[in-house]
Order: sequence, then C-alpha cells, then structure tokens
Amino acid sequence: MACRIGELVLGCRDPEVLAQFWCEVLDFVVLGREEGQWAEIGTPEGFGGPHPTLFFSRRDEPEPGKLRLHIDVNPTDRDQDAELERLLAIGARPVDIGQTGEEQWHVLADPEGNEFCLLKARINPL
Repeated sequence: MACRIGELVLGCRDPEVLAQFWCEVLDFVVLGREEGQWAEIGTPEGFGGPHPTLFFSRRDEPEPGKLRLHIDVNPTDRDQDAELERLLAIGARPVDIGQTGEEQWHVLADPEGNEFCLLKARINPL
C-alpha cells in the first residue's frame, strides 16, 4: 500500500490570518485551532478525508531560504480572470519571479508572502 498526503504544514507568523485566507481561497473550513499557536483547515470531512488538510503552525522567525514547496490552485466555478480578481480582493498579491507574460498561470503570494500559482484550467469540484 502506498502513502498519501494527509496534511501540509506551513510555519507562519499568524496562523489565524493564513487560515482565514486559505479557507476563502479553497472553500475550506477551520477544523481546529489553538489561539495564536496553530490552525488546521480542510474540507468538512476533516483529517483523513478525501483531501489533505493545511496546518498552519506559529513560527516567530521565518525559515531561512525560500520555501521550496508551493501550492497550485485551479478555478472551479469561474474563469481564471474572475478568480484572479477574487484572490486579489481577499489579500493575494502578484509576485514577479521572472515571468515572461506568456505563462498560462499567475504567480501570487498569500498575506505572509508564500508563493502560489493560479492555473488557467478550470476543474470540476469534487
């Protein structure tokens, strides 16, 4: 039997802010929290459900170096332009990592500067 991803853990300065942001992005819910220390979000089925959860763990100092993992998201109920507008309205910001302008995706950052990409292809939600 193979493994599967159960949760993704991100160190951050403010778990509540990132949990709220990513709940809005992914239409997730807060599954648990310890005020100011950690917050876990996911689908209502929770940990062990069909999707990994995101666990935000408080870190006073950022990890040295660039985060080597990033999240890609796909729109599910609107086109890429409309989703980009929505993500910017809830606190994402554009990031320039040397794109040419010909890419099929947008590079963004969450409120703490963690990069993620908004892909062009729309997928059906489960």
